[in-house]
Amino acid sequence: MDCSEQKDTEATAPSVIERYYTRWFRADMKGKPCEDHCILQHSNRLCVVTLAETHPILQDGRAIKSINYQISNCCSRLNNKVSGKSKRGGQFLTDFAPLCRITCTDETEYTIYSCIRGRLLEVNESILETPTLLLEKPSTEGYIAVILPKFEESKTITENLLSREEFESVVSKRAVVQPQPS
Repeated sequence: MDCSEQKDTEATAPSVIERYYTRWFRADMKGKPCEDHCILQHSNRLCVVTLAETHPILQDGRAIKSINYQISNCCSRLNNKVSGKSKRGGQFLTDFAPLCRITCTDETEYTIYSCIRGRLLEVNESILETPTLLLEKPSTEGYIAVILPKFEESKTITENLLSREEFESVVSKRAVVQPQPS
């Protein structure tokens, strides 16, 4: 294979995310416009919570000041410890359970939610030391958390989520509704 054929193959080869994960979206989380979340669902039921590419943090070129997994005085997602095959000890999350709070340098604060019911397996501690990962690689190294839905709920967790096509439809309608600056 010559060099040009190899480049073509690399350009068309799907990424790991595209090959093994299905993207689901939650638009306007808790009624807040444009605060969109993305759930990457693997065939083994694992779900990775990330920011959707339309989230204001990624859209407006904001810089991240801090990321805080301390949800309340008595609840920190960093204290989550799981063990064993059945992942005992993981915090159980509901659809609207807050995972973390992200504060930007302009003091705007965003709460990131789980979007699905399940057991919290891990939070991404590397974004605490390197918050730019969230901006540069939101679907890979900049993920927020990994959640394992209950086996019996694994088929129904996507009922409240949007497919890529449905999400793009919501985003395009949003662009029509928003007035253009003059």
